[in-house]
Amino acid sequence: MEQEFPLLETERLVLREITIEDASSILNYLSDKEVMKYYGLEPFQSVNDALDEISWYQSIFSNKTGVRWGITVKDQQELVGSCGFLNVDAQHARADIGFELNQSFWGRGIASETLKPIITYGFKQLKLQRIQALIEPANIASQKLVERHGFVREGLLRSYEYTCGKFDDLYMYSLLKQDFEAITNK
Repeated sequence: MEQEFPLLETERLVLREITIEDASSILNYLSDKEVMKYYGLEPFQSVNDALDEISWYQSIFSNKTGVRWGITVKDQQELVGSCGFLNVDAQHARADIGFELNQSFWGRGIASETLKPIITYGFKQLKLQRIQALIEPANIASQKLVERHGFVREGLLRSYEYTCGKFDDLYMYSLLKQDFEAITNK
Protein backbone atom coordinates (compact mmCIF):
# COMPACT_ATOMS: atom_id res chain seq x y z
CA MET A 1 0.00 0.00 0.00
CA GLU A 2 1.36 3.38 -1.06
CA GLN A 3 1.82 5.80 1.82
CA GLU A 4 0.43 9.29 1.37
CA PHE A 5 2.91 12.14 1.44
CA PRO A 6 2.26 14.46 4.43
CA LEU A 7 1.30 18.04 3.56
CA LEU A 8 2.27 20.64 6.19
CA GLU A 9 1.29 24.30 6.37
CA THR A 10 2.49 27.31 8.33
CA GLU A 11 1.27 30.88 8.35
CA ARG A 12 3.13 31.75 5.13
CA LEU A 13 4.26 28.41 3.71
CA VAL A 14 3.11 25.10 2.27
CA LEU A 15 5.46 22.14 2.69
CA ARG A 16 4.59 19.58 0.02
CA GLU A 17 5.82 16.64 -1.98
CA ILE A 18 8.49 17.42 -4.56
CA THR A 19 7.66 16.21 -8.09
CA ILE A 20 9.40 16.19 -11.47
CA GLU A 21 7.54 19.41 -12.28
CA ASP A 22 9.81 21.07 -9.67
CA ALA A 23 13.03 20.24 -11.55
CA SER A 24 13.59 23.76 -12.91
CA SER A 25 13.04 25.34 -9.46
CA ILE A 26 15.49 22.89 -7.89
CA LEU A 27 18.03 23.50 -10.65
CA ASN A 28 17.61 27.26 -10.09
CA TYR A 29 18.68 27.21 -6.43
CA LEU A 30 20.92 24.11 -6.36
CA SER A 31 23.06 25.53 -9.19
CA ASP A 32 23.89 28.52 -6.94
CA LYS A 33 27.42 28.19 -5.47
CA GLU A 34 26.39 30.00 -2.27
CA VAL A 35 23.42 27.68 -1.65
CA MET A 36 25.62 24.64 -2.36
CA LYS A 37 28.54 25.85 -0.22
CA TYR A 38 27.63 23.50 2.66
CA TYR A 39 25.38 21.06 0.81
CA GLY A 40 28.02 18.40 0.19
CA LEU A 41 27.58 18.34 -3.59
CA GLU A 42 28.91 20.39 -6.48
CA PRO A 43 26.46 22.99 -7.84
CA PHE A 44 23.98 21.37 -10.21
CA GLN A 45 24.73 21.76 -13.91
CA SER A 46 21.62 20.42 -15.64
CA VAL A 47 17.98 19.51 -15.25
CA ASN A 48 19.14 15.87 -15.05
CA ASP A 49 20.96 16.69 -11.79
CA ALA A 50 17.68 18.06 -10.42
CA LEU A 51 15.73 15.00 -11.67
CA ASP A 52 18.26 12.72 -9.93
CA GLU A 53 17.75 14.67 -6.70
CA ILE A 54 13.96 14.36 -7.02
CA SER A 55 14.30 10.63 -7.65
CA TRP A 56 16.40 10.36 -4.47
CA TYR A 57 13.76 12.29 -2.47
CA GLN A 58 11.11 9.86 -3.75
CA SER A 59 13.23 6.79 -2.95
CA ILE A 60 13.98 7.77 0.66
CA PHE A 61 10.26 8.35 1.22
CA SER A 62 9.17 5.06 -0.33
CA ASN A 63 11.93 3.19 1.58
CA LYS A 64 10.91 4.97 4.83
CA THR A 65 14.48 6.21 5.36
CA GLY A 66 13.56 9.86 4.94
CA VAL A 67 11.08 12.50 3.90
CA ARG A 68 11.89 15.71 2.03
CA TRP A 69 9.36 18.52 1.74
CA GLY A 70 9.42 21.18 -0.93
CA ILE A 71 9.02 24.65 0.58
CA THR A 72 6.59 26.94 -1.25
CA VAL A 73 5.18 30.33 -0.34
CA LYS A 74 1.37 30.07 -0.03
CA ASP A 75 -0.50 30.66 -3.28
CA GLN A 76 2.69 30.04 -5.29
CA GLN A 77 3.78 26.72 -6.80
CA GLU A 78 7.50 27.38 -7.25
CA LEU A 79 9.83 25.74 -4.74
CA VAL A 80 12.00 28.12 -2.72
CA GLY A 81 13.87 25.30 -0.95
CA SER A 82 13.48 21.97 0.78
CA CYS A 83 13.69 20.53 4.26
CA GLY A 84 13.31 17.13 5.80
CA PHE A 85 14.74 14.02 7.33
CA LEU A 86 17.21 11.47 6.09
CA ASN A 87 18.87 8.46 7.66
CA VAL A 88 15.67 7.73 9.58
CA ASP A 89 16.49 4.88 11.96
CA ALA A 90 13.26 3.50 13.41
CA GLN A 91 15.08 1.07 15.73
CA HIS A 92 16.98 3.88 17.43
CA ALA A 93 14.22 6.50 16.91
CA ARG A 94 16.54 9.07 15.36
CA ALA A 95 16.99 10.95 12.10
CA ASP A 96 19.13 13.66 10.53
CA ILE A 97 17.46 16.94 9.58
CA GLY A 98 18.57 18.99 6.59
CA PHE A 99 17.43 22.08 4.73
CA GLU A 100 18.38 24.54 2.02
CA LEU A 101 16.80 27.68 0.67
CA ASN A 102 16.98 29.70 -2.53
CA GLN A 103 19.38 32.57 -1.79
CA SER A 104 16.81 35.19 -2.79
CA PHE A 105 14.68 34.02 0.19
CA TRP A 106 17.46 34.17 2.80
CA GLY A 107 16.92 36.44 5.79
CA ARG A 108 13.10 36.30 5.73
CA GLY A 109 12.58 33.76 8.52
CA ILE A 110 11.45 31.06 6.09
CA ALA A 111 13.93 28.40 7.27
CA SER A 112 12.93 29.03 10.87
CA GLU A 113 9.21 28.90 10.03
CA THR A 114 9.82 25.62 8.18
CA LEU A 115 11.75 23.89 10.96
CA LYS A 116 9.04 24.00 13.63
CA PRO A 117 6.43 21.86 11.81
CA ILE A 118 9.13 19.52 10.50
CA ILE A 119 10.52 18.95 14.01
CA THR A 120 6.98 18.49 15.36
CA TYR A 121 6.28 15.94 12.61
CA GLY A 122 9.48 14.08 13.50
CA PHE A 123 8.62 13.72 17.17
CA LYS A 124 4.88 13.13 16.80
CA GLN A 125 4.39 11.20 13.54
CA LEU A 126 7.77 9.52 13.09
CA LYS A 127 8.00 8.87 16.86
CA LEU A 128 11.62 10.07 16.98
CA GLN A 129 13.50 10.42 20.24
CA ARG A 130 16.41 12.33 18.68
CA ILE A 131 16.76 14.68 15.72
CA GLN A 132 20.30 15.51 14.76
CA ALA A 133 21.88 18.07 12.45
CA LEU A 134 25.38 17.80 10.99
CA ILE A 135 26.68 21.28 10.18
CA GLU A 136 30.03 22.49 8.88
CA PRO A 137 31.83 24.81 11.35
CA ALA A 138 31.87 27.67 8.81
CA ASN A 139 28.08 27.50 8.35
CA ILE A 140 27.25 29.95 11.13
CA ALA A 141 23.74 30.75 9.84
CA SER A 142 22.61 27.10 10.08
CA GLN A 143 24.19 26.73 13.52
CA LYS A 144 22.29 29.78 14.80
CA LEU A 145 19.07 28.51 13.21
CA VAL A 146 19.13 25.09 14.90
CA GLU A 147 20.25 26.61 18.22
CA ARG A 148 17.20 28.94 18.13
CA HIS A 149 15.09 25.78 17.86
CA GLY A 150 16.67 24.19 20.94
CA PHE A 151 19.37 22.04 19.35
CA VAL A 152 22.52 21.49 21.43
CA ARG A 153 26.01 21.23 19.94
CA GLU A 154 27.41 17.91 21.13
CA GLY A 155 30.83 17.99 19.54
CA LEU A 156 32.99 18.11 16.44
CA LEU A 157 33.21 15.12 14.12
CA ARG A 158 36.64 15.48 12.56
CA SER A 159 37.02 14.60 8.85
CA TYR A 160 33.56 13.07 9.07
CA GLU A 161 32.46 13.47 5.48
CA TYR A 162 34.28 13.34 2.14
CA THR A 163 32.56 15.69 -0.31
CA CYS A 164 33.64 17.77 -3.27
CA GLY A 165 37.19 16.37 -3.14
CA LYS A 166 37.90 17.09 0.53
CA PHE A 167 37.22 15.86 4.04
CA ASP A 168 34.92 18.08 6.09
CA ASP A 169 34.62 18.45 9.84
CA LEU A 170 31.02 18.60 11.03
CA TYR A 171 29.44 19.75 14.26
CA MET A 172 26.90 17.31 15.66
CA TYR A 173 23.78 19.01 17.00
CA SER A 174 20.84 17.24 18.58
CA LEU A 175 17.36 17.93 19.83
CA LEU A 176 15.80 15.30 22.10
CA LYS A 177 12.06 14.76 22.39
CA GLN A 178 11.97 15.72 26.07
CA ASP A 179 13.87 18.95 25.36
CA PHE A 180 11.45 19.81 22.56
CA GLU A 181 8.45 19.11 24.80
CA ALA A 182 9.92 21.29 27.57
CA ILE A 183 10.39 24.18 25.08
CA THR A 184 6.91 23.86 23.53
CA ASN A 185 5.15 23.49 26.90
CA LYS A 186 6.61 26.74 28.32
